Amino acid sequence: MRHGDKIKNLSRTASHRRALLSNLTCQLITHKRVVTTLAKAKALRVYAEPLITKAKENSTHQRRVVFSYLQDKEAVTELFSTIAEKVAGRPGGYTRIIKLGARVGDNAETALIELVDFNDIYGKGKGEAKEAAKKTRRGGSRKKATDATETKVEGTTEAAKETEAK
Repeated sequence: MRHGDKIKNLSRTASHRRALLSNLTCQLITHKRVVTTLAKAKALRVYAEPLITKAKENSTHQRRVVFSYLQDKEAVTELFSTIAEKVAGRPGGYTRIIKLGARVGDNAETALIELVDFNDIYGKGKGEAKEAAKKTRRGGSRKKATDATETKVEGTTEAAKETEAK
């Protein structure tokens, strides 16, 4: 029975699992997104998010604690400089997991895990959607509808003139 056993073992020994999650976290910090299996992505989120929270406080002690987990100077520098600036106001939830489907070779569920603040696509889409919603609430849709009918009328008259000329 596994009562109270909440750790995802990933079919590995503790040392192998620690090394795997450390390497995946370094790659996530360096490249801002990683494609891996769904189980590894879920385990990585539990491992990486507390480290990002520690990076918000830029002290020697926190740097040493994070370095003990990662063992990569470049990743620690990137985490405490670039990433810590972007996530300073966010209270948690620094990563996003997007399911990609089954892998061809072994049919494993794959997923993309990425840092939320470094994806420009989602941020741009939300801003445009909000602006469009504001425009429709002001009654601008009526004006657009009349403009569209006028252009259709003009288009039909031009098309009728062309057919008459032939």
